[in-house]
Amino acid sequence: MEETAGKKKKPRGKARLMAGKCIACGARCQMSCPADAIEMNERGEPIISPEKCIGCRKCVKVCPAAALEMHLTPEEEKLLAGMQAEAAEDGEEAAPEEAGAKTGIAAWQGVWVFVEQNDGTAHPVSWELLGVGRTLADDLGADLSAFVLGSNVKGLAEEAFGYGADKVYLIDDPILNHYRTPSYLHGSISLINKYKPEIVLMGATGLGRDLAGAVATALRTGLTADCTGLTIDKKMRLLEQTRPAFGGNIMATILTETCRPQMASVRPHVMPKPQFQPGKRGELFIESFQLPEDKISTRILEIQPLLTEGSINIAGANVIVSGGRGLLQAENFKMLQDLADLLGGVVGASRSAIDAGWMPHARQIGQTGKTVRPKLYIACAISGAIQHLVGMQDSDLIIAVNRDREAPIFEVAHYGIIGDLFEVIPALTRRLREIAKDHRSPNDNSDKVSGDKS
Repeated sequence: MEETAGKKKKPRGKARLMAGKCIACGARCQMSCPADAIEMNERGEPIISPEKCIGCRKCVKVCPAAALEMHLTPEEEKLLAGMQAEAAEDGEEAAPEEAGAKTGIAAWQGVWVFVEQNDGTAHPVSWELLGVGRTLADDLGADLSAFVLGSNVKGLAEEAFGYGADKVYLIDDPILNHYRTPSYLHGSISLINKYKPEIVLMGATGLGRDLAGAVATALRTGLTADCTGLTIDKKMRLLEQTRPAFGGNIMATILTETCRPQMASVRPHVMPKPQFQPGKRGELFIESFQLPEDKISTRILEIQPLLTEGSINIAGANVIVSGGRGLLQAENFKMLQDLADLLGGVVGASRSAIDAGWMPHARQIGQTGKTVRPKLYIACAISGAIQHLVGMQDSDLIIAVNRDREAPIFEVAHYGIIGDLFEVIPALTRRLREIAKDHRSPNDNSDKVSGDKS
């Protein structure tokens, strides 16, 4: 065995396949091998060349069936035992990576949710994350905490308790009045490094995406963005982070096994908002902000709201009438707008309609657009590709209108209309106007159908 600077090298061993465990996943092990030491047989199983294997363990880590292991020869096992005995006699600590795996991770406990706020008003996604965070914390047998950064935001701590937080960590400082990446990054990592939460959740908003990426980079941990599902592997105490992958064609579950905290971001309206509990109390920890203003390279001189057509809050709408490629041209969205106006809703669109230039990107619903959870979602001429479904499938009531009876949208729709939308939508609009007219008071000039009638 080689020695470097008088120190023995720890034997790595060689990768080998355990009998009966390979599931022929598609040659992930072969693709991960940097030494070209793996070939695949006709059954899709790996054949590993011991002469070429460099013991890097990459194939072992990517195997979804845990079918590969590192094998030591008797000589290597004897050498490893001797090295461990020598280390014990000398009182040496384990290598950093081993210490982290065995003891460091155990020091991280609890589930934290970042409360995003603007001028003292919390973004609703914060409370939605406290809802799913409660389930994760209960499964772990840990506390659920919120952390708040801002100026004059102590009231948000009381609100966080009402939405389920057991503890709230607060940094309240004038420097944090407006969001700036350096200041919020400093405050976040100072709290996380001090209290060591094992899970940190943030909203996948513009602010949240910026902060989550910066925090994960600074802490050198993993971050799974735009998750649609969060659960706990109770046996391994790991956060199972599910999100669309490969263009939405599959749902991937991602684990952060060797780093802490485990970080994930979730889009607004993906998780249900918990019921507010008035009078609920918890522990409040107030921390000071240690970064001087002159150490921050940016200043905010003025904030100008962007008022454009795309500023319509489609993600917060209770009724959405959405159109796809079957609308054929931009002008035909007018009939969807007429229907939406009657129902007190807004018009959305699939990616194909957005790509065709028929609607602005702010109206896009789906994986690369907005995630919505309205009370009523009417999908018109939308086939129902997985990329679109992940953005609207949690709507309370889904009605689909499509000529193709085999369209995937019907698999998630509560009600389906198989027909030509150019006949169905005008007929539906006319009928709703008649209903509105029948229920309208003599002094009411509105054509809008009330929420109760819709």
